[in-house]
Amino acid sequence: MVGGLVLSQAQSHQVAAPRTAAPAPLPAQALEKRLREQAAAPCGTAATAVSVRSVDDVRKAHARHIKLGLDRSPRHARPLLAACALSGWPGGTELAASIFDSLDEPEAFDYNTLMRGHVSGGRDPAAALRLYADMLGAGVEPDNYTFPFVLKACAQLAALQEGRQLQAHIVKLGFQHDEHVQNSLISFYGKCGEPTMARRAFDRTEAGERTAASWSALLAAYTRAGLWGECLESFGAMVREGWRPDESSMVSALSACAHLGAYDVGRSIHCALLRNAARLNTIMETSLVDMYAKCGCIEKAAAVFDAMGGKNAWAYSAMVSGLALHGDGRGALQVLDAMVREGHAPDAAVYVGVLNACSRAGLLEDGLRCFDRMRLEHKVAPNAQHYGCMVDLMARAGRLGDARALIGSMPTGPRDTAWRSLLNACRIHGDLGLAEHALQELRRLGAANAGDFVIVAGMHARARNWDAAAALRTEASDRGLAPCPGFSAVEVRGEVHRFVSQDMSHPRRRDIYEMLHQMEWQLRFEGYEPDTSEVALAVGEEEKRRVVAAHSQKLAMAFGLLSTPEGAPVRIVTNLRMSKECHAYSALISEIFGREIVVRDRSRFHWFRRGACTCRGHCKKKKATEKGAEEEMPIPKKNKKKGVTQQGATTTSSSPGPVTRKRAAMSSTQDGTPSGTPSRSKRKLVA
Repeated sequence: MVGGLVLSQAQSHQVAAPRTAAPAPLPAQALEKRLREQAAAPCGTAATAVSVRSVDDVRKAHARHIKLGLDRSPRHARPLLAACALSGWPGGTELAASIFDSLDEPEAFDYNTLMRGHVSGGRDPAAALRLYADMLGAGVEPDNYTFPFVLKACAQLAALQEGRQLQAHIVKLGFQHDEHVQNSLISFYGKCGEPTMARRAFDRTEAGERTAASWSALLAAYTRAGLWGECLESFGAMVREGWRPDESSMVSALSACAHLGAYDVGRSIHCALLRNAARLNTIMETSLVDMYAKCGCIEKAAAVFDAMGGKNAWAYSAMVSGLALHGDGRGALQVLDAMVREGHAPDAAVYVGVLNACSRAGLLEDGLRCFDRMRLEHKVAPNAQHYGCMVDLMARAGRLGDARALIGSMPTGPRDTAWRSLLNACRIHGDLGLAEHALQELRRLGAANAGDFVIVAGMHARARNWDAAAALRTEASDRGLAPCPGFSAVEVRGEVHRFVSQDMSHPRRRDIYEMLHQMEWQLRFEGYEPDTSEVALAVGEEEKRRVVAAHSQKLAMAFGLLSTPEGAPVRIVTNLRMSKECHAYSALISEIFGREIVVRDRSRFHWFRRGACTCRGHCKKKKATEKGAEEEMPIPKKNKKKGVTQQGATTTSSSPGPVTRKRAAMSSTQDGTPSGTPSRSKRKLVA
């Protein structure tokens, strides 16, 4: 412990390449004249760095300083110290440390300069912490410019304990109200994965002391922690308080919109950007591509992408990942070809997106060619994600044996990503034995999570192996693996509403369940029967029907139909896998109500339009016409790979009671505009 600061062992770090170009050179006579002028100038003006081109120029200037007897004076050595510490030249940091060590009585400014050099690009953050401890040991009092650099060093090292000690120093020295120090403290806690502490630091800042940078640091903290709802709430509060969001704030908000599926908010941010900026930079445009793709508007994502001037690897990766999310494997391959034609070398992230797209589109041969192209043409070494994509690609195509063999041939050894991909494919194809083996391998690697146990337990339950299913769920509980609660969310007027199964917490729950009842009645009229085959519960059929009826996705859909204008798409985001039941249900609702239903589950988008889905599920159902004749019309059918089921056409005795036309038309939006009524007004409703 030095000066009250306990330093942990230095952690490893990487040296970053310099991001700024070196300044233009000065002739030797002009350099010596500048040095003599700064020697005679006041201390404040001597802090300006000497314009030099390389370390050799600094060494020459330093030799002249020694000759003139100025090398031990802090105010005269500062320009050279800053030039070496901040330039990023090879050997510059060592020379800066040498110049600093030669000073008689270095001041806080000199310590700050050298610490800034250590944290720039993450060169040596541990050295910055040691320098701060030396500063305290030498009796030099830190100023308000010291703590941003030291807190940045703690953030780079994830040194939470040291950062909390620094916060005590900040309060002790009276800098708790300095805006730069407070913003650095918020950013430090956010980068260390402590959003609650970041919020506390933000709340301690007086309203008059907050700046746009304070809000930006808070939003970044929420984004890193995956607290997307809190991020959007804080962004809204920032705008309501009259702050103009900066680029960093908007990038954080767009990221939150992408994960929440908040299309209306994301589009509003895009409009604000177009109004206030003459030209968007690559970072903003890439964020917009990602947001539109993850909100289900791949056409707008493509439009923003095509209009970009300087595309980089991140932009291509965002577009390819968006196409993969929509199951457009051909489109992802075209983007990859365009990237190569324009002279960009695809990196590992781009190939992860392409292989994912091939997997979800069932393009086995194209995926195999891309994998070879990645290794042989672009010299990208496959990592665990790439092998996981290949396992998923082959397993989805039904080649489970080849997928198992590929896992065994991985150069780095089998990883949890590959086994989990195989486990998911076993669920699709119903291979319980191989699923058990995959789960056992995940246990051996110590990487089994709650979802893995739930998948295998569900397979046992569908096979009516209730004891095995219960044993797996008990094992997961004993291991402390709590599954993430399933939810579905829908955006209405810029606000995201989240629902869970059997949810009764929403203020409009009565209207929602009434709408759900009307939807169910309309579907039963069409011959719909709920599919309870995937309900992994040892309960009676009526109880299974009750569970299926109030699924979170159906509640979100009912609220969306109630609360959005007639003809507007209903966009739903769920963290669950789309079941056969929900898929068939959504397809029929899109046909009966004349709405587009866009659902993003945990792996891809499903876009339901006129009874058909973009995941290419298609089947036939028989529709009874008014004349009694029967004709076939397309709706999503049973597909072993996509998990869509065909429902029968008979109505059971458990259908709801009499419903009149007036009751069926009572659904309306919050402002009274009818929106939930079925589009088929000519359909005869029986009492």
